[in-house]
Amino acid sequence: MTINDVTAYMGTLGKNARIASRALAASNSGQKNQALNDIADTLDAARPALEEANQKDLLAGKEKGLSDALLDRLELTRDRIDSMIEGLRQIAALPDPVGEIFDMSYRPSGIQVGRMRVPLGVVGIIYESRPNVTADAAALCLKSGNATVLRGGSEAFHSNQAIAACIKQGLEKAGLPGEAVQVVETTDRDAVGAMITMPEYIDVIIPRGGKGLIERISADARVPVIKHLDGICHVYVDDEADPQKAFDVTLNAKTQRYGTCNTLETLLVHDTIAEDFLPRMAKAFADKSVELRGCEKTCSILKEGCIAATAEDWDTEYLAPILSIRVVDDMQQAMDHIEAHSSRHTESIITENISKARRFLQEVDSSSVMVNASTRFADGFEYGLGAEIGISTDKFHARGPVGLEGLTSVKFIVLGDGHVRS
Repeated sequence: MTINDVTAYMGTLGKNARIASRALAASNSGQKNQALNDIADTLDAARPALEEANQKDLLAGKEKGLSDALLDRLELTRDRIDSMIEGLRQIAALPDPVGEIFDMSYRPSGIQVGRMRVPLGVVGIIYESRPNVTADAAALCLKSGNATVLRGGSEAFHSNQAIAACIKQGLEKAGLPGEAVQVVETTDRDAVGAMITMPEYIDVIIPRGGKGLIERISADARVPVIKHLDGICHVYVDDEADPQKAFDVTLNAKTQRYGTCNTLETLLVHDTIAEDFLPRMAKAFADKSVELRGCEKTCSILKEGCIAATAEDWDTEYLAPILSIRVVDDMQQAMDHIEAHSSRHTESIITENISKARRFLQEVDSSSVMVNASTRFADGFEYGLGAEIGISTDKFHARGPVGLEGLTSVKFIVLGDGHVRS
């Protein structure tokens, strides 16, 4: 396709999505839940077609020299298809946020004023590699009453199209427009450029992928973006921390999984406990082959078990078994370090002092702030949202894990009985 052809094609998708969004806004919970269950049934029946399409992508990926890690993310195993189907059914079972009316109150004039939760409209999602995101994202958008335009990575093209066919069939079976979920049918990169510059058709963009992708979209988009760039998460171990809690939380935050955005990347330890706490912690990390990079004080305590951290380490999301450690004089210095180096994702304090805990919660400016808990809990499922479409470190509209409620907005509603303003 030429650029003009791609622009015209994306405009058609946008128009169709806008029309479909009105039908979704008028639908009820029963219709949306029926569609989600019908999509699940269709995916279940289409397993051979899904596996055949995925094999095409895997073969092409191997020919292109994709890494084993990328090929693993790309593969649609039987378990992953099961998870897609189960995810659709779980989202169908979640409470529907759309139409909720709250904060109703009478004004002195006699009118009643409140707010109603409504869909955003049309959500554009740009993502890489994992084809299961197609079903997950479609389900969350559908349940929250939004039409969606999905642009997956070229490496998963055949898998995404096979899943899209199932979604369309399930929507139409439930009496909803098939255009409520549209998967872009071109791998041309100009499609992304067109998609993020169509505010007349798309209300919000959600990028899911590497930092480079998200930076590009954030810089070029004319549509609001819900995103986080990286996850440089901190745990601060206070001088009034319970030693066992500090040990357990720190080890879990770093080693439960290495490649996630809510994994601990920098450990801050109060000076008065560092000589007791750090050697025990270092032994546990050594047992799990975690490389330690520390400040001068940390290296003097751990000696050969630690290498000197560079200035760049404090601003690095490792997504690997590497941890940077800094010994601080007090909580204020810990919070100053977080302010200077955090990505505003998740921070945790380990302390038994309630006053310090309250101050940390109030003053640390991140989307999730915790007390005596692992940063790995920063997740939509763990927060009771049921599922999440991503995490936002921005401050407007949605912040933190974005679930169904984060895919809605609110409008004011006013109830009167012939009231006029005097």
